[in-house]
Amino acid sequence: MKRLRGAAPPAPVLVLGAVASVQIGAAIATKLFPDIGPSGTVLLRLGLSALLVLAIARPRAAGWQRGDALLVIGYGVALAAMNATFYEAIDRIPLGIAVTVEFVGPLAVAVGGSRRRLDIVWVALAAIGVVLLTSGGTHGLDLVGVALAAIAGVFWAAYILIAQRVGRAFAGATGLALGLTIGTICVLPFGIAAAGTKLVRPDVLGRGAAVALLSSAVPYSLELFALRRMRASVFGVLMSLEPAMAAFSGQVFLGQHLRLREWIAIGCVMTASVGATRGARTVTPVEPGATPLEATAA
Repeated sequence: MKRLRGAAPPAPVLVLGAVASVQIGAAIATKLFPDIGPSGTVLLRLGLSALLVLAIARPRAAGWQRGDALLVIGYGVALAAMNATFYEAIDRIPLGIAVTVEFVGPLAVAVGGSRRRLDIVWVALAAIGVVLLTSGGTHGLDLVGVALAAIAGVFWAAYILIAQRVGRAFAGATGLALGLTIGTICVLPFGIAAAGTKLVRPDVLGRGAAVALLSSAVPYSLELFALRRMRASVFGVLMSLEPAMAAFSGQVFLGQHLRLREWIAIGCVMTASVGATRGARTVTPVEPGATPLEATAA
């Protein structure tokens, strides 16, 4: 048993695996939009993921406290809102652009508790990247899609902050199973209204299952296990590969070829993310019950 535990992948490797999985899953998800729309796709993604993780985790209510219940409800709502707004965004704008705009959320987590003046430079660089993406030469970029991606970023930041506490409050994948279940309930009426009986078509279910595995079950599990062993700010910076991976997935799977200006913008955001953590000082681990930003500022 000790050897098996010692062979566990490092937390950064888990996060990078989650990055690749979720972006490939997002590219595949767009193929479902013509059949069941973004709302129906989100419902299948969360619902099928919930069934899978519930079967594995088999959560029990014994020993839970009221605070734990409120925590996991907030986690589920954040999951639902993050996924719903993001899918609506990538229905309107290219995947790489949507993720780059959305990434403002994790970047805010990375620098939110910092007291270093240098971080102002990284925030400004990220802002330049977003401006490059959303102003001038955007060949008809849908501004509603951009706004939805930004909203998704807000919920992504909330997810990072809440997920760390969920991972420490619930053993194994219990918190993830409960969060996915709550998220499914949140999007259920919208998904049914958008897709109806198409949701149970065998071909739709099959593709939905692939999206659920790649975009929810696998990456969220990896992220929760990783967050038990790292600060939320470090997690946010490791996610700096998200924009590039999203652009690459969009190009390979969807034929969304970005122009030089857009790749430069993505590079600005990624550089800002890396720079925000390179000089970060070491802090004490997060104590149970403390928020990640409290630990960052310790």
